Amino acid sequence: MNLNDELLAIVGDSERVSINETILEQHSKGEAYHTPSCPDAVVFPKSKEEVSRIVQFASEHSIPLVPYGAGTSLEGHIIPVYGGISLNFSLMNQILSIQPDDFQVTVQPGVTRNQLNQALKKHGLFFPTDPGADASIGGMAATNASGTNSVRYGVMRDQVLGLEVVLADGSIIRTGGHSFKSSAGYNLTGLLIGSEGTLGIFTEITLKLRGIPEAVSAVKAVFPSIEAAGNAAAILLKAGLAIGKIELVDEKTIQAVNKFKSTDFREEPTLFLEFSGNEPEVTYSVEVMEEILKDEQCVSFEFENDSLRRAQLWEARHHAAFAIQAANPGKVLMFTDVCVPLSELAGALKQTRDVIEKYGLEGAVLGHVGDGNYHACLPIDPNSEEELEVVEAVHHQIVSYALSKGGTCTGEHGIGLGKKAFLQEEHGDLIPIMKSIKTNLDPKNILNPGKIF
Repeated sequence: MNLNDELLAIVGDSERVSINETILEQHSKGEAYHTPSCPDAVVFPKSKEEVSRIVQFASEHSIPLVPYGAGTSLEGHIIPVYGGISLNFSLMNQILSIQPDDFQVTVQPGVTRNQLNQALKKHGLFFPTDPGADASIGGMAATNASGTNSVRYGVMRDQVLGLEVVLADGSIIRTGGHSFKSSAGYNLTGLLIGSEGTLGIFTEITLKLRGIPEAVSAVKAVFPSIEAAGNAAAILLKAGLAIGKIELVDEKTIQAVNKFKSTDFREEPTLFLEFSGNEPEVTYSVEVMEEILKDEQCVSFEFENDSLRRAQLWEARHHAAFAIQAANPGKVLMFTDVCVPLSELAGALKQTRDVIEKYGLEGAVLGHVGDGNYHACLPIDPNSEEELEVVEAVHHQIVSYALSKGGTCTGEHGIGLGKKAFLQEEHGDLIPIMKSIKTNLDPKNILNPGKIF
């Protein structure tokens, strides 16, 4: 069997099937440190019917299938560890319908976050899930992404009303619907969100939208230590303010961002905050925040109400990973994430910083601390086994501490390849149930095999 010819017969377009070495290499890795592995072929479907036929063919021949969105995932989700077919959804990037009166939109999986929000702006609406990267909606749903807005609007699972899914035998199903709530049977939409392409392949996604806030004010608050910044974040959240975003970056991150973006931010642990809502609500929240920060070791704070300057501030935060990468040429990043209860946040941040420094690493700490979710960014020489062992030891200590405090091994990145051992540690008793669901929905194990378990 010639895989290239078989796929060409299904899609009927030689430009949408590739065995070119450069294209295969592009689909062999994500954004992080995991060992690359090339697929045997890459196909670019244009419709759910094509996806269904490709999956039927793969099922008949027991060929692995790996969905590929924008390639921004951080735990090796898109690496075809057993070869097979990479399904690149970049051509399935249509916004199928916008229903502004219902605060809903239906999209194909290849639509990106920025593309969607550009189309929604004229309706006075926006899609709130903001992981930083211009990720695809399909990929964000597959990993249950979150990001800077999650403290106010929730994570990806909270935004998805319904899915169209191709199952492992090629059949097409729809879950959920167009109502904001339902008690009709098992929540299969919730099950499929975060399943990392192992239970089905998304071909349409219906999302809940939000109104663009009337007033927005951004604040940059600087602290003498990462622990003080974490404590301040927890106290601000308890105050019931109109917080839209609350992000923490440590001094290492600020140093890298200043060099990368030519900014001049003070190089100390910093909270980036955004308040949003109506004018009186935002004004009140900012006033209360000032009073709170005076008592919480805040060294300085600056306001930013101009929309352009505010966008530049958040761009600096979103480009933190690129900045850290640029500051460590020739290295790859282990960009791990954990999540802890808010009461444990300050201690967890301190423990992470202490462990990184104990091992002499050039690591940075940053995150969406409004949810107790934060990241350790650890540069690694990919050719050094010794360095990889040290980074894995640091990684294990960070995750083990989070689990010991009632947290989770991943708040938003997912399990993929990189966190399988930690899932066993966190939910070992539930893995047999998860595996039985996988076996029932994908008996031949063709959907993104080797991930999660």
